[in-house]
This record gives sequence, structure tokens and C-alpha cells, in this order.
Amino acid sequence: PEDTPAPPRLMAMWDSTLLAYADRGRVLPAEYRKYVTRMNGDVLPTLLVDGYVAGVWRPVGGAIEATAFRPLPDPVWGALAEEAAALQAFLTARADPTPYRRYDHWWAKPLPDTAETRLLPAG
Repeated sequence: PEDTPAPPRLMAMWDSTLLAYADRGRVLPAEYRKYVTRMNGDVLPTLLVDGYVAGVWRPVGGAIEATAFRPLPDPVWGALAEEAAALQAFLTARADPTPYRRYDHWWAKPLPDTAETRLLPAG
């Protein structure tokens, strides 16, 4: 049904959800675009909450560091933690379990004053 909320997801860097539309406003609120899209057009890995970008994430030290641009309810954080555990299980099996580390400097850019960062454990 149309009013069914979309489950929270961790979207990959360069995910087609953010790249395939001429009007990215369908999923990326205008006020968050500068935090997600870099000057060269690269798109950071994002938190998708109820079908809209709500933050960014990256793997760090066997966990997922998730930064929400606005306050998120605890059930959403719980669902993101489940996503993080599944992702970490996948990444652990890789030869390089830290994709995107060459882009770490991008997370040093200013984020909204309302941003909240949590470390989502691997299990």
C-alpha cells in the first residue's frame, strides 16, 4: 500500500537510487544535497529512512559509523543496526573489509547542527 513506510536502509556509495534520476529531490532533500554529493559528483553512502536520504555512513573498525542529519526514532536506529550487522558480515569476508576508506576525508566536511552520529556494532 501507498502509506506503508519503507524500511531503513544503508545505501552504497554511488547507489543508482541517487544517480538514476534527473530530479534527485525524489529521495534527496535539497537541504542535505551538499552533505551527500561532492563537488566532483561522487555520492557518499547514505542512510535511507522512509524512502528519503537521512544521513551518511561508513565502515570503521569492524562497525558502521552512521550520521543522521536529523533526529531519528530509536526503532529506526534499531533497524539500521540490523542492516549494519548484515553489511559487516558481508564485509568481513572480503579481502579488504573497509571499502570507501580512501574517501574518509569527506566525512570531515561540516554536517548539519542537528546531526547525530552512532557507531552501529557488527552484531
